[in-house]
Amino acid sequence: RPEGIMASIRITLAIGDYDQTRDLVCGVVRPEGIEIVGLTLPIEEITFRFLKFREWEASELSFAKYVALRSQGDESIVGLPVFPSRVFRLSSIYVPREGKARTLADLRGARIGIPEWAQTASINTRGYIEHELGIPLDSIEWIQAAVNEPGRAEKVALKLPTGLRLTSAPQSSLNAMLIAGEIDAALSARPPAAFADGRIVRLVPQYRDAEEAYFRKTGIFPIMHVVALRRELLDAHPWIAMNLYKAFEEAKRRSLARLADITASHAPLAWIGDYVARMCDLFGADPFPYGIEPNRRTLEAFLQFAQEQGVCHRKLAPEELFPKQVQATHKV
Repeated sequence: RPEGIMASIRITLAIGDYDQTRDLVCGVVRPEGIEIVGLTLPIEEITFRFLKFREWEASELSFAKYVALRSQGDESIVGLPVFPSRVFRLSSIYVPREGKARTLADLRGARIGIPEWAQTASINTRGYIEHELGIPLDSIEWIQAAVNEPGRAEKVALKLPTGLRLTSAPQSSLNAMLIAGEIDAALSARPPAAFADGRIVRLVPQYRDAEEAYFRKTGIFPIMHVVALRRELLDAHPWIAMNLYKAFEEAKRRSLARLADITASHAPLAWIGDYVARMCDLFGADPFPYGIEPNRRTLEAFLQFAQEQGVCHRKLAPEELFPKQVQATHKV
């Protein structure tokens, strides 16, 4: 290192294997003053280890877990408005092939399984059930269990609304209960194992049409995960927030440019150029925007769902989630 040049701060970032973040994790995009040590792990493992042990300085994190902690006054981690995973969730309602639930209307009065009440995916789906279908959540019997193996438990404290029925089934799994007919449906980001052999199917097989209609009506493109920092890191180096944010933006820009380049197959998908064009027609030039303002409708809707469902202990505003350093920037 040349004399007088300050060394970069080394931080470990645990995040899934996303094309839109890969250039940052691999060092192609380098945040000013920061050296990234990247860990690529499943999101369930990342969330568990970061929440329980704070094993690394920066982490992808379940958006629901993050807003739950913020609503309870826990500021030991600080989110950046960087959203590496966004997924519409009508595709995530699973039913037994021969079960009684055939349409969305059949969810009224049903027994429905969830991996965790505070799972981001199921919060969004329950918001759809209540606000779009008009089915009260207290008309449903809710069962909490792991997707494919027993033993999963909630990771944050809940403040459930009066009248809501939620029972834990630690000895079983959603997959087993669906096959046995003990539950009518399951809301899960990860498909149950028997989905692979056809014993479990999607309740909404033509989910893309329904999800596009939902977006056109509401402007909501559900956010699943956020990037978070340990508070002590940000307190010691306040400049890290914006430098990381800019690097995530650049990595995403490069990813979208690759996908739009039709001179070569940058992903193993036929007609990917046509798909990217259709996606941009629906969402705009940047289909995965970061920051508060481009996502205000989505953020406000999720915070409303989370508060109504007892995941957040109070109603939060989007500005409460992110540090001031990334809520404003210079103008030239």
